Amino acid sequence: MYPKIKIMALLASLLVFSLPASALEDIVESVANGCDKELSTYCKDVTPGEGRILACLFAHSDKISGRCEYAVYDAAAQLERAVSALTFVANECGDDIENICAKVEAGEGRILTCLKTNEDKVAKRCKQAMKDIDLQLN
Repeated sequence: MYPKIKIMALLASLLVFSLPASALEDIVESVANGCDKELSTYCKDVTPGEGRILACLFAHSDKISGRCEYAVYDAAAQLERAVSALTFVANECGDDIENICAKVEAGEGRILTCLKTNEDKVAKRCKQAMKDIDLQLN
């Protein structure tokens, strides 16, 4: 059984990766386009993944253009909205996650998939939260 705090942390940190692939690609492309000069100048030898590109941009923050700074800010704002939406679902669906999806391994959107698959068993407020998040993320 998952403690409620763990459920919220898992959903907020792991389910963000269950955003539609196109949404994540749009965020990455926005930063890549907005920071093309900086990426090719300062970060060309950095291996992508685990936040290394953002760390590189941060390390050179005194040299990045306003366009790049805005692209990074905008990407962060989009991700923050997604995490807030998922945290809302975690709050509204905590009991259902414990009762219906407790044996589901967290990560890669599996808990959210479990909730959607068992929608007929989840509480009305959880269903509404999932509906609300779909409206926010699309």
